[in-house]
Amino acid sequence: MTEKEFRNEEAVLDIHDRPKTIHWIGLSLQHLFTMFGATVLVPILVGIDPGIALVSSGLGTIVYLFVTKGKIPAYLGSSFAFIAAMQMLMKTDGYPAIAQGAITTGLVYLIVSIIISKIGSSWLDKILPPIVVGPVVMVIGLGLASNAANNAMFNNGEYDFSYIAVALITLGLTIFYNMFFKGFLGLIPILLGIVSGYLVALLFGIVDVEPIKAAAWFAMPNFEIPFVQYQPKLHLNAITTMAPIAFVTMTEHIGHLMVLNKLTKRNYFQDPGLSKTLMGDGAAQIVAGLVGGPPVTSYGENIGVLAITRVHSVFVIGGAAVFAVGLGFVGKLSAIILSIPGPVISGISFVLFGVIAASGLKILIDNQINFDKKKNLLIASVILVIGIGGLVFKLDTFELSSMALATVLGIILNLILPETARSEEKSI
Repeated sequence: MTEKEFRNEEAVLDIHDRPKTIHWIGLSLQHLFTMFGATVLVPILVGIDPGIALVSSGLGTIVYLFVTKGKIPAYLGSSFAFIAAMQMLMKTDGYPAIAQGAITTGLVYLIVSIIISKIGSSWLDKILPPIVVGPVVMVIGLGLASNAANNAMFNNGEYDFSYIAVALITLGLTIFYNMFFKGFLGLIPILLGIVSGYLVALLFGIVDVEPIKAAAWFAMPNFEIPFVQYQPKLHLNAITTMAPIAFVTMTEHIGHLMVLNKLTKRNYFQDPGLSKTLMGDGAAQIVAGLVGGPPVTSYGENIGVLAITRVHSVFVIGGAAVFAVGLGFVGKLSAIILSIPGPVISGISFVLFGVIAASGLKILIDNQINFDKKKNLLIASVILVIGIGGLVFKLDTFELSSMALATVLGIILNLILPETARSEEKSI
């Protein structure tokens, strides 16, 4: 059976299913709202226009869908892995240096994708067995749990009861919508949860509406296009600082593919192939660097939406990308979404991140991993504690995130540890 003939019967809308127009809009907006907070947070922290970050995320996603032949329902948003490097470069050489770094990381992806297209990706099965994949997927879901909890509790560093109340009400409403609504409303529990949570936040008085009033309806994003807005020159420090981080984000890229494989019941490492997925990600990063945005990467938040709704249609993802590009020019609407307070996003994140973590647990259960074996127990223990605990490896400007470090250590342990510990060997 070919990939096009296969249909995941557990999905409400499978990869190539096209929803009705009115449903399409709602489902795409759900993905847009879900990724918005994180995507605009990166440029805010770095000093880049959030509007252009929206445009670059939308364009990057469209490029990714095109390169992967519309086979993978993944949304690409601003990458957090490059924040420290981008902040440093912005202070010294400005955005042109960041752009050069983003383009360089994209080229690294393209080079690696070409190499993989020549040697194949069968080696992935050896270095990423279920005992590694399951805990890594759990880390992807739980790694940001503390951030979600902190955003739900603290207002400028002070514990705020109204914040946690809004977060828990948003969580409760989202669960209610997911469990008791059916039909089209049952497919957009995240969108309904965000809208409801926003209204609750308004009642609690924690939404700043002044930026919404001040925002213009039409606002041209601050494009940074080489040879138009600036004359490019060689920024060697940008290349040496950002290029190594590409290998960190590649591990995240592979981790997200693992989750998507499980959700959609497909093997994207084989079709369209890891070389194509990396090529799509790299091309998207290059596009982002050419228009003025930060590097992009696939988003766990949107994967969580796929898991909860069981709507896996690439048309929905593509619609969200188109909306993101358009939203970059609508100042008023951008201001409304930007005003969604942290507790509302946290209430949604409790569900999204938890669903991803549960998918990792399901991988271990489905593959009947035996935790009486010391090798399995040790690999899972190291991955979970390092990944969730937030252990970070830093060397000068190079930084290996806790998720990437946990993945690398899990792979190494799986390769070097014997199948049976000495204490488990039966004595003769």
